[in-house]
Amino acid sequence: MEELTDTVHTTASHMLFSQKLNQILEAKEGELVRVVPLGIRQPRMDGVKVVFTYQENPKKREVQDFVTFFKNRYFSLEKILRQRQELSGVLSVSRVLTKRDREHVAVIGIVTDKTITKNKHMILKIEDPTGEIKILINNKYIELFALGNDIVLDEVIGIIGIYSDKWIMANNILFPDIPRNKELKKSPESGSALFISDLHIGSKDFLEDQFVKMLKWIGGDVGSESQREISSNIKYIFVGGDLVDGIGIYQNQEETLTIKDIFKQYERCADFFSMIPEHIPIIMCPGNHDALRITEPQPALYKDFSKPMWDLKNIYLVSNPNVVNIGASDTFPGFDVLTYHGYSFDYYAANVNSIRQNGAYDRADLIMRFLLQRRHLAPTHTSTQYLPDTRKDPLIIEQVPDFFLTGHVHRSSVSMYRNITMVNGSCWQGTTAFQEKMGHNVEPCRVFAMDLVSRAVKILRF
Repeated sequence: MEELTDTVHTTASHMLFSQKLNQILEAKEGELVRVVPLGIRQPRMDGVKVVFTYQENPKKREVQDFVTFFKNRYFSLEKILRQRQELSGVLSVSRVLTKRDREHVAVIGIVTDKTITKNKHMILKIEDPTGEIKILINNKYIELFALGNDIVLDEVIGIIGIYSDKWIMANNILFPDIPRNKELKKSPESGSALFISDLHIGSKDFLEDQFVKMLKWIGGDVGSESQREISSNIKYIFVGGDLVDGIGIYQNQEETLTIKDIFKQYERCADFFSMIPEHIPIIMCPGNHDALRITEPQPALYKDFSKPMWDLKNIYLVSNPNVVNIGASDTFPGFDVLTYHGYSFDYYAANVNSIRQNGAYDRADLIMRFLLQRRHLAPTHTSTQYLPDTRKDPLIIEQVPDFFLTGHVHRSSVSMYRNITMVNGSCWQGTTAFQEKMGHNVEPCRVFAMDLVSRAVKILRF
């Protein structure tokens, strides 16, 4: 086991969203989605508070739920955008359309279309509850055009520009984003939090020997003196999904499994985690390989399949995504940790120019920063499967976190964005045939130890 130390540096006649609704109507007409309520496993342990984990009562899903869902998303992100000083004079689209030519205006809308003209200029169409308007982004404004290139459909943005004949000539594009004055919290008490992800227990490529070695290190049984010092100071462990490889996730998967029974996969998983000392709380969410619905937000693990996991005394089984506060005391508010498995990453690695051209899957940090700027974990309708919650969009990043933890792409990265520590987890699975075919560069068997006092992150390789 080697240790790599990396200190993180700051581096109401108009129907809202009509175009997107029509797409949903075509896909969902006549279909009703039923949701089953679930409990969550929450032991009472010092220093851990589950701030958000998704739960819902059973109900049928109907077309109108999608309309309400997108309206709620718009109004939530609009509220965040209105806090920006540049948008203090924002107007509704209908008000903008009454303005005189050459007048300066500001507007907030959801992006419903994006095209490039024959002269290589960009045209956006944005919509709010009062109407829609076209935005022209001239390609001579290089930085502005680059921002426009990364805009995806369905995200909510602010536009500042000059109004002319039912168009806005853009001078600036604003995203909900993270405030620049976000506090960099540091704990007054020593301790560290570990993050691991993507175990894929049951797969032929599961790296069991290395995983067991890591568990023994947590228990203080292996490692150098400095490595044992880290393990003796572990206060929390976060697990970012894909605990097991699952059954029937893709065609002919059974040929790649050593454990072909989903119940036994979770039994084996529980055996491993029972090796962790019970005084260390484990906060665990599911991923797309786990045995539950793939639509996001995913609830906590279904007890029917994973009862041995629920029987562990020190485990918090929470939804994907979730927010958990750790380390709070009478004098310290604690750290808010946002964990999201990362199923939407595939879309943004392939469809956002600045990400695709600068490493795609190898640059999970770029994807994470992109989502933080949009304040949404899957801003594009087609980037993940989701349930239309009629109360609010659970994938909006309403509460600014201190740590943002993700997995899914089997690559390790650590970076900082506006005082948010961003960690994309490694995996405990060797390179699969599919990953080799797709050219993915897998980095297995890495553990992230996040020092809560210095905010430094150490990467431990097993």
